[in-house]
Amino acid sequence: MILLDTHVALWSTIDSNSLGKRCRRIVQRALAENQLAISAVSFWEIALLIAKGRLRWPESANEMRRLILSGGVTELQLTGEIAVLAGELDGLHADPADRFIAATAIAHDAMLVTADGRLLKWRHGLRRHNAET
Repeated sequence: MILLDTHVALWSTIDSNSLGKRCRRIVQRALAENQLAISAVSFWEIALLIAKGRLRWPESANEMRRLILSGGVTELQLTGEIAVLAGELDGLHADPADRFIAATAIAHDAMLVTADGRLLKWRHGLRRHNAET
């Protein structure tokens, strides 16, 4: 299973040049194998970005969610187990979205695809791939 960080899901949806070539292959392979996922928390994060004007999207956050999911990405729900795990993660910065996304990846034994330097440098056994490569 491959879990996309919020910005990677957006980059993938709009076919951004920010995605590295290797990352594109990983995403395409996971999509073909029905193993590409996004945390439900990412949709909360997208809604906040649109509301604050930090993400320019002519439609609603719900439309962005529909677009991402209609492309074959699986939505992974935030569960109580994941919420507790997110609170217990040692050494990870306090950003709640990042904590929930990392905990979701751990709970589902997924590789997290991100370009977030703090997540990439975090000392933990979580499998990660830098989305810019």
